[in-house]
Amino acid sequence: MPATSKKLFTVADSPANQLSFYHLALLLLSLPYDRFYSHLILISFLLHTLVNLRKGEIKPVFTLSNLALASVFFVTVAGTLYSSNKPMAFNEWAKQITLLLFPLALCLNPIDLKKYRDKLLYIFAIGSAVTILYLYLEALRTIRFYHLPLSALVSADFTNHNFSGPLDIHATFFSMQIAVALVFLISQLVKGNGSKILNIVCCAILSVGIIQLASKSVFIALLIIINICLPYFLLKGTARWRFAAITVSLSVLVFAGIYSLGNFKERYINDLKTDLSKAKADELFDPRLARWQVALKLVGQAPIIGHGSGTEVGLLKQRFFEARFYRSYLAGLNAHNQYISFLIKTGIIGLLVYLATLYFGFGRALRRRDVLLLAFMVIVATVSFSENFLDVDKGIFFYAVFFSLFLFSEKEDTLSTTDK
Repeated sequence: MPATSKKLFTVADSPANQLSFYHLALLLLSLPYDRFYSHLILISFLLHTLVNLRKGEIKPVFTLSNLALASVFFVTVAGTLYSSNKPMAFNEWAKQITLLLFPLALCLNPIDLKKYRDKLLYIFAIGSAVTILYLYLEALRTIRFYHLPLSALVSADFTNHNFSGPLDIHATFFSMQIAVALVFLISQLVKGNGSKILNIVCCAILSVGIIQLASKSVFIALLIIINICLPYFLLKGTARWRFAAITVSLSVLVFAGIYSLGNFKERYINDLKTDLSKAKADELFDPRLARWQVALKLVGQAPIIGHGSGTEVGLLKQRFFEARFYRSYLAGLNAHNQYISFLIKTGIIGLLVYLATLYFGFGRALRRRDVLLLAFMVIVATVSFSENFLDVDKGIFFYAVFFSLFLFSEKEDTLSTTDK
């Protein structure tokens, strides 16, 4: 692991592979920002790959990994054949084409991702920490401009979407990125790689950023990863139990802090209870569980193959109106559940394909003892319960870029020899 910025950006490789590395580094750094940058860098990477294409350096294209990476796109294409809203279906094609193109580009590009994975993730992690600092500076600037007390920083005005607002990114989708960066840095600390001080500082910044973003699904995923996955995969014996004791204790302290701060308690605890409650006539909002129940009734009309790609929002709007969920109707909300979304659009068949893809990812991570791939899969599987992240650009890029990076790098995380 590079200890200095010079080593971090030094690539001892062919000019073509150096340029590929810098493309991928910029792509990772661009993820929290306007999608224009991510799309532009991806297009540039594709063109660079085609210009430097060499037949002898092409990796196998027709593999199980590539099929898994592009499976969601293929399901969307199949669902278009019987869709009643083909314009929206083709719009989903346009969004999800990255799921096909990025793995294909990595097959055609000769860069060795196993060699550069840690460097790329380190750049991404530092960039994520800098982005969090930028958001805090923006929040403090706003507080100063409106002469608010510093305590306003932990109010609803500066948490969740209001915190990520300057980037115009959904708080949960940004939290997913931050979670990957945080898990990577913690794993480097455990292994003793890189600058210990830099790793600790960045971990602290990313941790407070995660709490400030207040994404419940990502927070739950991180609790599972940090308290179970990391000690099990990276340590053994006494070191494993000591690490678990420390992380569990820290988790309890974080919970205590959340419970003691009114806004965070409202967001993390009360809102979760509300989301999982039944609809009430006197409520101004529609609980997520109630919306899922409405969506599942829609699933029952076409359980095997669904209603077709691009139909979800239109069909749900009608059902929300009938159920008197007027807020959801006016906002044109989707199911806010990736599993239910597959059931609506492509039925049990589409859901089974997605579940098979998740099974493939989890299986690959467990066989290779790849804690980063496992962490990614836990995040994806958990967030799928609360968001249709594969319907939006930021979610699609997160899925395509990191899933491809982890599968193509063929990284194996072995047990630490530390047993103190």
